Amino acid sequence: MQTTLATISDEQILALLEQPRTYERGFRLLMEKYQERLYWHIRRLVFEHEDANDVIQNCFLKVYRNIHNFEKKSKLYTWLYRIATNEAITFLKKKQRHSASSIDDEENGLVNGLKADVYFDGDEAQARLQRALEALPEKQRLVFNMRYYEELAYKDISELLDTSVGALKASYHHAVKKIEAFFKAEL
Repeated sequence: MQTTLATISDEQILALLEQPRTYERGFRLLMEKYQERLYWHIRRLVFEHEDANDVIQNCFLKVYRNIHNFEKKSKLYTWLYRIATNEAITFLKKKQRHSASSIDDEENGLVNGLKADVYFDGDEAQARLQRALEALPEKQRLVFNMRYYEELAYKDISELLDTSVGALKASYHHAVKKIEAFFKAEL
């Protein structure tokens, strides 16, 4: 019986990655299994499709070069998620440093970009939520995305971001309050 992507375990993928002759197959399976989930996580952080593609490529390049450093102390997805998150944060910081435009221009560009983006098929409520998220400080936006979209437990987020559960709960609470205020202000 042939193993399908849905039934292949992380342990099986890691076993393939440990052998030079099966490394490429293992890496291909790893990408097929996790690429879409990681793409959407990154996309929620960087907003634009092209930027998300750049970040995911950097992410998988880093994984390809460093999978031998994976210590198996956490789940494979947790390790991949941490790399993707760090790559997205690095990208955003680099983009912010190189950006000479005003915050208003960036926000207008984001909203117009979402409306024109063929990969974004959301309605007005989703567009408003994206505008609200863009207005959040980076840490609050990151915690909100992980908790709301990814439905990660605070314990898992704590491990990913190396932050206390209490601080994460506070960040999420503040993010939710700011998003609510944003929606009320737009009415």
